[in-house]
Amino acid sequence: MIEQNKNKQGVSTSLPHREGQGVGLLGGGLLSRRTFLKLFGTGTVATAATLAGCKQADKAGGKAAEEYKNQVEPPVGKMTYRKNPKTGEKVSLLGYGMMRLPTKPGNDNEFDQEMINRQIDYALEHGLNYIDTSPVYCQGMSERCTGIALNRHKRSEYFVATKLSNFNPDYHQREKAIEMYRNSLKELQVDYIDYYLLHAVGGAMEEFQKRYVDNGIMDFLMQEREAGRIRNLGFSFHGKQEVFDEILAQHDKYHWDFVQIELNYLDWDFANEISKNNVDAHYLYDELQKLQIPAVIMEPLLGGRLANLPQYLATELKSHAPERSVASWAFRYAGTPEGVLTVLSGMTYMEHLKDNLLSYCPLQPLTDDEMRYLDKEVAQKIVGLENIPCNDCKYCMPCPYGIDIPAIFVHYNKCKNEGSLPMGAGDPEYRKHRRQYLISLDRVVPRDRQPDHCIQCGQCEPHCPQSIHIPRELAKIDQMIEELKQNDS
Repeated sequence: MIEQNKNKQGVSTSLPHREGQGVGLLGGGLLSRRTFLKLFGTGTVATAATLAGCKQADKAGGKAAEEYKNQVEPPVGKMTYRKNPKTGEKVSLLGYGMMRLPTKPGNDNEFDQEMINRQIDYALEHGLNYIDTSPVYCQGMSERCTGIALNRHKRSEYFVATKLSNFNPDYHQREKAIEMYRNSLKELQVDYIDYYLLHAVGGAMEEFQKRYVDNGIMDFLMQEREAGRIRNLGFSFHGKQEVFDEILAQHDKYHWDFVQIELNYLDWDFANEISKNNVDAHYLYDELQKLQIPAVIMEPLLGGRLANLPQYLATELKSHAPERSVASWAFRYAGTPEGVLTVLSGMTYMEHLKDNLLSYCPLQPLTDDEMRYLDKEVAQKIVGLENIPCNDCKYCMPCPYGIDIPAIFVHYNKCKNEGSLPMGAGDPEYRKHRRQYLISLDRVVPRDRQPDHCIQCGQCEPHCPQSIHIPRELAKIDQMIEELKQNDS
């Protein structure tokens, strides 16, 4: 039976009713936005994609949609698997990221559980068996939606990963952190978690020590692993190299079973060049290889940036393999290294799922020449565009003043990549581009969520994995918009 539930903000979510079971960390009912922000912190929601943000923003969807029209069905029984060296279990090279769940057509505030079920069914049918979620994804609803979809299948058919997402200082307390862990088991409807992560470590070693060590949580998690309620224990990394090195240096103590890192052909050599606080993917991967720790890969497409390349780069890639999508190059790149256990993708639409399955059913590994072509030649050209390095991850959201930060940055980059960014009154197409930019911005971002509403509070900036100076970039775009509005000549 499908029951329409409404939270305190009046947001309805179509989910099967489960008697006596609440959502998130509440005893019953749905997490309201107010309660969620209270639990996880207004400025420290970090990895939470809000209800509005959970939809996959395929903003340059024209080119991708055309490719998907001609898409063939991925074959069944052809998935490429990697072996977990600890357990010997075969893990699908493609993993399902449950951060951007599909919503009802015409209603971005209502999750489409029927579609979630259908896509999970299709994924499992085609051999995908690794599903990744978190207590804070989709305003606290991702674990519940994931649990509903997976509970319809045998427990042996899938591996589920979730995280200790205690960004709010209140959850540095041992009891509160344990409460979050146990609630994950409840929401996912499982009695053990296959892959459990400390979420987004890397900011500072003192932070790691306070959040996980001083409160005894690491000892607790290792006891849970010993008891079999956690099968593999690891962490996801965003941050500084010295923190990564120090946490890895404790491998003899904690025996990390896996580590989740950002790896794609742009970040392989240029992550640190794009942002001084990022670490090049080749360094992270190589250090894990030295310790024979499997790598779980996030951001193979950099939030869609590597699927929506400037037209001349997309044409260049298509000339090498006309039958493949632009996105498939990035997925084959991320999946080719042998130390990669699985590659996560937030697949909101069935078309995305099918395209990614085609890349890994089976994987056709890239040659050394193809790898170098992508991470040297193509990556260098992308870096030369000097875009705002936004991955549309929405870690900066929600903005307390309602600004849609990712949508503003994605729109700016899209116009720049297409060559339609107004370049000044000397540009012969200035008036055309000026009008296009302003009209398209209003279509993509409501007026009350545009950069002129930024008060430079800076609450967003600490949570950006790419270390973007968000208030500064918003101010620059706002200044450009004001000049465009005033200069109608």
